[in-house]
Amino acid sequence: MPYEPPTHRVERSLRATTGARVIAGLDEVGRGAWAGPVTVCAAVTGLRRPPEGLTDSKLLTPKRRTELMDVLTGWVTAHALGHASPQEIDERGMTAALRLAAVRALEALPVRPDAVILDGKYDYLGGPWRVRTVVKGDRSCVPVAAASVLAKVRRDAMMAELGLDHADFAFHDNAGYPSPVHRGALEDHGPTPYHRLSWSYLDALPRWRHLKRAPAEPAEQIGLF
Repeated sequence: MPYEPPTHRVERSLRATTGARVIAGLDEVGRGAWAGPVTVCAAVTGLRRPPEGLTDSKLLTPKRRTELMDVLTGWVTAHALGHASPQEIDERGMTAALRLAAVRALEALPVRPDAVILDGKYDYLGGPWRVRTVVKGDRSCVPVAAASVLAKVRRDAMMAELGLDHADFAFHDNAGYPSPVHRGALEDHGPTPYHRLSWSYLDALPRWRHLKRAPAEPAEQIGLF
C-alpha cells in the first residue's frame, strides 16, 4: 500500500511558534515485549531531505530496515539510544521506564534539544522538556521516523545477542515479543534474567508463577495511559 513520506512540517511549526532550533524526534520499541529492555531513540535531523523510503519501522521489512539504518547512521545530525532494563520496568512500571529511557537518550545527545517531537498521543516525558506529541509521528515526521528505524534495528540486534545463551527462546527472531516458540520455551525453562517478572504472562505458567513480582504501584508511574 502506498504511503505518504514523512515531512518536516512539525519541526517547521515548532521553529515558527517556539523559536526552537534543535529538535529531536523520539520513538520507542519494546513496550509490548515480555523480555528485554524498552528502548527509546532520540534523533536530530535538521531540515534536510530524508533518505528514500524512510517511514515507520513497522512498515519495513527487516532487510530494508537494516539498509536504512546504515544510511541513517551517517545522515542524521545526531542520535542516541536510551534503555530501561526489565528490572527497572518491574520496579517502576512501564510509563516511568519509558521516561527513564527517553531521558537517557536525550541526555546522551551532544546538544540538548530545544524541543522534542514524541510519537503517540500521550506525553510520557514531561517537563522540563518542551514536548509536542504527534499521533503516528513515526510515519509523518522525519526525525521520529528516523528514530523509529534506529531504535528497532538496534534493539533487535541487542536481543539477538542476549539470546545467544538462551537459544530455545529464539530472541533473534521474536526480539522478546510473544511467539509460539517463546511461549513454549517459557513453559519448559521458565523466565530468563531478561524477562519482565511483573507481567501477566506468568499467570498462565503454573510451574513458574511463584516468580511473579507485584506490578509497580500507580503512584510510581507518571502520565498513565
